[in-house]
Amino acid sequence: MRLPFRFIPLVLALGAGAAQAQGVVNALCSTDAPWCEAAAAEFTRQTGIKVNQAHKGTGEIGAQLRAEAQNPKTDIWWGGTGDPFLQAAEAGLLDAYRPAYINDLHEWAVRQYAMSGNQVGGFYTSTIGFGYNTDLLKKKKLPEPKCWADLIKPEYKGEIEISHPASSGTAYTVIAGLVQQMGEDAAFDYLKKLHRNVTQYTRSGQAQAPNVAKGEVAIGVTFAFNFEKWKLDRFPVKTAAPCEGTSYEIGGIALVKGARNKANAQKYYDWLMSPAGQAVGATVGSFQTPANRTFKADPRIPSIDSVKLIKYDFEKYGKSAERRRLIDRWTKEVESLPR
Repeated sequence: MRLPFRFIPLVLALGAGAAQAQGVVNALCSTDAPWCEAAAAEFTRQTGIKVNQAHKGTGEIGAQLRAEAQNPKTDIWWGGTGDPFLQAAEAGLLDAYRPAYINDLHEWAVRQYAMSGNQVGGFYTSTIGFGYNTDLLKKKKLPEPKCWADLIKPEYKGEIEISHPASSGTAYTVIAGLVQQMGEDAAFDYLKKLHRNVTQYTRSGQAQAPNVAKGEVAIGVTFAFNFEKWKLDRFPVKTAAPCEGTSYEIGGIALVKGARNKANAQKYYDWLMSPAGQAVGATVGSFQTPANRTFKADPRIPSIDSVKLIKYDFEKYGKSAERRRLIDRWTKEVESLPR
């Protein structure tokens, strides 16, 4: 892969010290675990900087950063849906950083910097959709879902899996999107009907794709890119973008305020946003659309051009009070209901 000239000094600088230890960086990662692991390993190989990295859902990490605010143990947080990043910025938990290569990024990524006072960058984008196991649906004589309206039909009772909004940014994106799409009261009426058909709420939005692919559940609601690896590996999986329209995420990246290893955190940040770092995801089956537009992305990444996207209000629904209010309402009115 040929890198643009502006990235050559960065790569040379990263590679120059790879033979000797260059300290550590403490990271939290919320995207697919294989991407988290592969990126950390490759960055360490190139720089000699050891990455101490944990993989958790965005909701969990937001809570962890709040708990550690007086004594931060994390230097950088990357990957996972962007709303919790914006909430952390609002709470004063992140450091501002506007990279010199910002003009190399897609406009939707740049918008996140402007919206957050440069505390949150846009790392990738992807859309909410359905994945379903075609063999399981045929066996149960169930039709393939195409629309939000399909998921609340009685025949899908016990056949749908989604994540829990208290721990998963994915589930919050679903709820916030439906509220914007339908109106709040209508959305909650819909979520109550959907609840009757849900078999379980998982901690993370990354659980649905493997569970669907392996036939443990018929239908999963999450970011559609999660299913691409399983489709390519010839599992009986298909995907659909909701016919009425759907919400989407802009995955986040941020430096943590009070970081103990700030210089190394910035190096890891810059590498993750470079073509080399952005290309890692697709090599391990993560097919989100990368923020950096200066290189040819993996052709297996699905196009979102034909997906009907809602006009998602990241500023409003990225605020802590709004997230807390919607999740509290969901807990009281939806989760408490029998299934």
